[in-house]
Amino acid sequence: MTRMKRLFDIILSSLALLVLVLPMMFVAILVRLTSTGPVLYWSDRIGRNNTIFKMPKFRTMRVDTPAVATHLLSDPDRFLTPIGKFLRKSSLDELPQLFSILKGDMSFVGPRPALFNQNDLVELRTKKGIHTLTPGLTGWAQINGRDELPIPVKVEFDEYYLKNCSFMLDVQIMFRTFLKVAKSEGVSH
Repeated sequence: MTRMKRLFDIILSSLALLVLVLPMMFVAILVRLTSTGPVLYWSDRIGRNNTIFKMPKFRTMRVDTPAVATHLLSDPDRFLTPIGKFLRKSSLDELPQLFSILKGDMSFVGPRPALFNQNDLVELRTKKGIHTLTPGLTGWAQINGRDELPIPVKVEFDEYYLKNCSFMLDVQIMFRTFLKVAKSEGVSH
């Protein structure tokens, strides 16, 4: 399954990058024109086997935003760039992660990569063996609640994926992700 999944990730991310190159360039220009700072935000994330990697996203927050999970900010909307809310609701901010998939730091499907300072999430995932999975652009937890889930519940969904991962489950997760993104479901900021 691992080699087939990696081959699938390489082929699909390459095709997606070819198709999405113009929309990504348009988003990059919009980010640049509507706020100061770099177009991409490189977030330190926890990867497979708890190694740290740099995950790119289109920048949706001001450059002076504290480096914590958005839900920990007292007023996250105050830090959003003029187009930040739209990019997050539409998940367009996630498109640069296609490069992380191509590189092998991420997969299309797996547990979402934790922030480097989400020790509670990392600890729970490590206890359950979830840290052995390659993190994903989407995952079982994302289609079952996304930002709305408390950490212990996210970990339960991640554990379900660990125990049941298959090509067909990945296809189901990607299809349901597409539907959720089209409806902007589960995005709280």
